[in-house]
Amino acid sequence: MKKIAFALLFASVSSLVAADGAAVYKKCISCHGADAKTKALGKSEVIAGWAADKQIAALKGYKDGTYGGPMKNLMKGQVANLSDADIEAVAKYVEGLGK
Repeated sequence: MKKIAFALLFASVSSLVAADGAAVYKKCISCHGADAKTKALGKSEVIAGWAADKQIAALKGYKDGTYGGPMKNLMKGQVANLSDADIEAVAKYVEGLGK
């Protein structure tokens, strides 16, 4: 029982720690730029300033395969391991970059 309780506590703490938008965004910088104002590989829209809800919908759509154009397969791999908390945190972070 103690092992199960510890595992649940550790999972909860890990989710809270991972839900840092700036930290999650670090893997996005190479394509979207540090300020999110770069068209990823010259094909995407500039995402800086997108409303968080628009980004959340896009990222979840990439994750489940229901969203995306030419970057769909690449982005699906990028977001595959993101939790809902990670997606919300990075969306709020990027929304702030446009202001």
